[in-house]
Amino acid sequence: MEHLEGETAAERAKLCAGGGGEDCLSALPDDLLLHILRDLPTTAAARTSVLSRRWRRIWALLPNLDFFFDANPDSLRGALAALEAMSDDKAPPLRNLYAFPSHASADSLAAWLPMAARRLTGVIIFDLAAATVAREDGSGSFELPCFKRATEMRLGLGFLSLTLPPSGVFARLTDLSLDDLHLHGPCGIGEAVSSPRCPSLQRLNLVNAQGLGNFAIHSESLLKIKLENSCGLQQLTIVAPALKELTVFYCFAHDSNPSQPVADIAAPQLVSLHWRDAYHPSSVQFGEMARLELLGATFFLVDEADGYEHNRDCVRLLRHFEDVSTLTLQLAYMAEEDIEEDLGEHHYLMEDMARLPYVTFLTLLISAMGHSFGASSFHVLRTCTSIRKLMLIFSSSLHLEAEPACASGCLCDHPPNWKTEELVLNRLREVEISYLKGTELDFALVKRLFTWATALKTMAISFHLSITESMAKELCQRILGFSKPDICLKFYVYHHFCKKVLYVPED
Repeated sequence: MEHLEGETAAERAKLCAGGGGEDCLSALPDDLLLHILRDLPTTAAARTSVLSRRWRRIWALLPNLDFFFDANPDSLRGALAALEAMSDDKAPPLRNLYAFPSHASADSLAAWLPMAARRLTGVIIFDLAAATVAREDGSGSFELPCFKRATEMRLGLGFLSLTLPPSGVFARLTDLSLDDLHLHGPCGIGEAVSSPRCPSLQRLNLVNAQGLGNFAIHSESLLKIKLENSCGLQQLTIVAPALKELTVFYCFAHDSNPSQPVADIAAPQLVSLHWRDAYHPSSVQFGEMARLELLGATFFLVDEADGYEHNRDCVRLLRHFEDVSTLTLQLAYMAEEDIEEDLGEHHYLMEDMARLPYVTFLTLLISAMGHSFGASSFHVLRTCTSIRKLMLIFSSSLHLEAEPACASGCLCDHPPNWKTEELVLNRLREVEISYLKGTELDFALVKRLFTWATALKTMAISFHLSITESMAKELCQRILGFSKPDICLKFYVYHHFCKKVLYVPED
């Protein structure tokens, strides 16, 4: 960074003069002093102002302000006020602001956010997830200022009531993520993020947003939209000619909104659609999606009690699409404690899934909860024999604790003919299996896969986090006994529960 304009060497020496011996550090150029301070948290860098008058302004020239989990909102406000006090030709641009305060309120945000908006030229990340949030009756709302020069905003607002600015253009904003917020006021989120006010916006994430109401967005620039757990959405309208990815998860399907969803999606360039929500073809219009390659559907319950209608949305969605390259589907089983004692009231529901789109890559997530999943997996594979790649993920196995076995007489293993009925997957070349625990239920399906996939070339198996290398050796030997010599098998284990490494079984 260049020296401040107008400051001579004599003036710097004068600033360095203090009690005691010679202040050699303060005599250094600004860029070297900033190099010393830039790796410190902002609160620690600010404390260097006690060293001399020279140091009082140096920390304020840092391009990044970092306030971590023990930060007091007053210190954050003080840092920005120091920048505000400098004339525009002296104050450098604030590139990035990261703030994770210990406590916050609507008033504290209203005090410093406008200062940040005036100075910021890059990224702001602000999260109240670990903070104590004060929500005063009648005064718990604040207005989000317009960040005219910010490029990325990630705000976790602790469900404080937020009012969007009625005017102003976020001219450079490309990424916007709003979590845990309660929208309030006349300006809707759709109006605020549409092209007239966010002409450069490419990625929009709204998670745990309350008060969306009628969300209508018209954007020429958006490439990715994610709406998740935002209950209260009444109507969704998206007109986005450049949009590539859309995720809608649990915004319509909740108890407080029993009516059918209403949505109109115009995204002709869409490549990826994850619709894990309520769906009805008469009220949800997807428009032309000729380029769609990936479809993610909501989970499908394998068996449930009379009158449960969750699966109808999944079945309707799967019927709507004729041909997609990739399908992601989750099969879910009820936990044993959630199942009524009278198993006669439960029904096997897989037959409701009569057809699937024509797919070549199937990702099948299985949340077994201790149940047998062979019959349901067989039904899915029998319905899409065109697949060339299969990814099998045992999602419930992410937990280290053992899952309880299902009760005697459970419907999960019916019909039992999947163990003997022929199935030819003569296009399947590649299989990936994740989080394999090596139980008898696991092996029952894996063994059948080798029989069904007559043209299989490669199989990669990642064992569960709890499987050690000594345990993996025995599991590998057993799987190798199922395999054919011309199939390339690769095994992976996890080190320290996070790093996946290739495991080569000993001869």
